[in-house]
Formats: sequence, C-alpha cells, structure tokens
Amino acid sequence: MNNHEKFNLKLLGRNQEDLKVISAYLQDSIVCIKDIIFLKLNRTFIMLVNRFMWEDIEKGVFRENKRIKCAIKFEEVTKAESKNINQKNKNKKLECLAIESTEVDKGYRIKFFFSGDSIITITSETLEVTLNDIGHPWNVKYAPKHKI
Repeated sequence: MNNHEKFNLKLLGRNQEDLKVISAYLQDSIVCIKDIIFLKLNRTFIMLVNRFMWEDIEKGVFRENKRIKCAIKFEEVTKAESKNINQKNKNKKLECLAIESTEVDKGYRIKFFFSGDSIITITSETLEVTLNDIGHPWNVKYAPKHKI
C-alpha cells in the first residue's frame, strides 16, 4: 500500500444516517452505465464511479480538484429497477446527484438520483453498503457547480 492509498476513503453504512454521509461523498460522481451491475444470484448491487473528492475541497481552498475510482456495493438486494436509463447505451455517463432511502415492508428502498431525471431504485432486505476508493486520485480542471 503506497502513501496515497492509506488516505483512500473506506466507509461502511448500516443505517439511513450512514447512507446520508455516503450520498454526500458520492454527489457529482460520474458513472458509466456499463459500470452499474446487479448480481441477482449474489443479491449484490455494485456501481463503479469516478468520485469527486469533496473532502479535499473542504480541507483547503488551494488543493487541486481531484477524482478517484470508487466502488459502491449494496448487499441483500432483491430487486433493481431503472427509469430514464437506456441500458443499451453502455458508454453513456450519468452524474450522481443524491441517494435516498426509505423503509418499506421488508427492508429498504434505495433511490439513486442522476442528472437528466434518471433514477435507479433498488430494494434490499438490510441496509448494508460499502464505499471503497480504488487506486490513485487524478487531477481534474473543474469542481462541479450547482444551479441552486
């Protein structure tokens, strides 16, 4: 493990408060449709994203803008659905805006909101999510900007 990797973010979420934190870290992540995977038999939902490193911005104004590859994994997922996402367009990139969860009958409904009114909804029996940065960050020119 080199110097960079010991600073890589690793988060474990087990409740709705944890998920809010994870959602904040994933804001403005870019995900390619081919990197969204639902392994039905394993009941696992995985997304590989390019995460914007907001924590760097918070540490100091003069740090460079960086992104890092990041894996998000949800366990015990029973169902995954999408709205306004053409799954044939495998190389299309989506921008993650937020993740929200609500308790339902036997577990949780977790919604991923993307730009362009695209939504992925997964249903899981428990709320168990891991976020792991992978490898090294790289510099990007711009920090994401929001229309308020």
